[in-house]
Amino acid sequence: MRKVLLIFGQLTDGDVEWLASSGERVHVDKGSTLIPLASRIDTIYFVLDGKLAVKAANGTLVAHLESGEIIGEMSLVDPAPTAVSVEVESDTTVLKIANDKVQAKLASDSAFASRFYRALCVFLADRLRHNTLRMGYGGAFDQHAKDELNDDLLDNVHLAGARFDRMLKRMAG
Repeated sequence: MRKVLLIFGQLTDGDVEWLASSGERVHVDKGSTLIPLASRIDTIYFVLDGKLAVKAANGTLVAHLESGEIIGEMSLVDPAPTAVSVEVESDTTVLKIANDKVQAKLASDSAFASRFYRALCVFLADRLRHNTLRMGYGGAFDQHAKDELNDDLLDNVHLAGARFDRMLKRMAG
């Protein structure tokens, strides 16, 4: 599933418009490194197009990321150095938003902050659940539960998809 659906499902149309207008569309060439291992990043990225590889310190592939994925979200709440690198496997386009811009919006708009932090919590909880199941914890419900969305999230998936599609069209123009 595109992780942007978890984020955009919690935000309003206006919130997504603010993200799109506050960011910069950036092309990243195949073979480059978007985020180096053990770096401190000050940017959140929304993958608009392309393919990225998340790699552990030993070079092991952790995940592939494509359109609709989000990178750098943890840096908004924890500025610790990265535990992985993100390498560009095919030419990629991202929406790049500086953390200081997001932090200023969070400080000045409490309603946006509430929705945004809830969206981050939903996103990070999904990632933790997925990783926990991938590591073999969770017992008998593993296979059935790992791809299911709860009812609240499911209700917002169509809105989130429409919001992301509008963002893609806006960024293409």
